[in-house]
Amino acid sequence: MSKTKKPTKETGNKGEEIAVNFLKSKGYNILDRNWRSGKLEIDIVAKSTDFVVFIEVKTRARKDFEHPKDLFTIGQQKRIINASHDYILINDIELEARFDLIIIVLDNPNSEHIEHIEEAFYPTL
Repeated sequence: MSKTKKPTKETGNKGEEIAVNFLKSKGYNILDRNWRSGKLEIDIVAKSTDFVVFIEVKTRARKDFEHPKDLFTIGQQKRIINASHDYILINDIELEARFDLIIIVLDNPNSEHIEHIEEAFYPTL
């Protein structure tokens, strides 16, 4: 593992942990974390009252980087949609699906900014 990869992975893991705690505080039930189907991965799968929610978490260590939402590509959206399809089939989910994005900026060790974008994108036909 390169020296630059480890901090990135640690930042991502910390962001996902913050996101899970945030979602729980909002009443979401966490169904899975880092769920994989082949090479496809979903960061967090949660259940709200009416939806199964597939959540991508973007974390940055400082504000001076580009906005994490700008890094959420069409290709990533398609991979999440494909993985969510597998998840729904495998787990026999009958709820409507929603695709959210949680953006976390870690300003310093004692502070983070959380932005939860519900319905960040929709699957296309």
